[in-house]
Amino acid sequence: MTQLHHQIAIVTGASNDRGIAAAICRRLAAQGIDIFFTYWKSEASWPNTFQQEIIRQGVRCASIEIDLSRIDAHLLLLDSVSEQLGFPTILINCAAHSIDSNYMDLDAKTLDDHYYTNVRATSLLCVEFARRYERLNLSSGRIINLTSGQALGPMPGNLAYVASKAAISAFSQSLSAELAPLGITVNAVNPGPTDTNWMTDEIRDHLLPKCPMGRIGLPEDAARVIAFLASEDACWITGQVIHSEGGFYRG
Repeated sequence: MTQLHHQIAIVTGASNDRGIAAAICRRLAAQGIDIFFTYWKSEASWPNTFQQEIIRQGVRCASIEIDLSRIDAHLLLLDSVSEQLGFPTILINCAAHSIDSNYMDLDAKTLDDHYYTNVRATSLLCVEFARRYERLNLSSGRIINLTSGQALGPMPGNLAYVASKAAISAFSQSLSAELAPLGITVNAVNPGPTDTNWMTDEIRDHLLPKCPMGRIGLPEDAARVIAFLASEDACWITGQVIHSEGGFYRG
């Protein structure tokens, strides 16, 4: 796969060692891409430890602790990246807010909390990234948003999360048409059930029979797909929602 040296990637939501965002940072750094990651409510020493791990791969790395539900989070983040590393050409929106909610307990606050992080922050980061990118007259940009396969079948008990992630899938497809003339591709990736810090043994036991490849997805599986979409080899792919689930069966 084409290496992307001297590029800078933003990866949001790298708040723990076992998450998809951390795996993405490692994968991109291995390709020579400088990394700027965001985190929120991590263990005190983890962000610095992780930053040093990325730097040891021979790239630059910086980070910021930021609550993406802030109304100005997109501006603060892009300003910080530009000041510390330079303007990025890759934006990966991995951060997400997720609280179980069914028809009995769904309320306005639950919907708003999901909207602020999953929809508003992602959407505003995308468009502000594109505006600044156009002013700088750059080429070959990448936006990759994480979604959750909500269009492939019902996800009961996750109504607010499903609604917010569905919005990102639709937004990504329409935004891709607007940004194609600028040379920015926009895609979304659904990694399927992934064995990160949220998954318990009970959940693993429930999911494993639905995984025909004999295992549950790993963060590294998602990172490989996203690294490809960030590469020059994916320059002709835009407006897609890619379901990378290892054949996960919803029946």
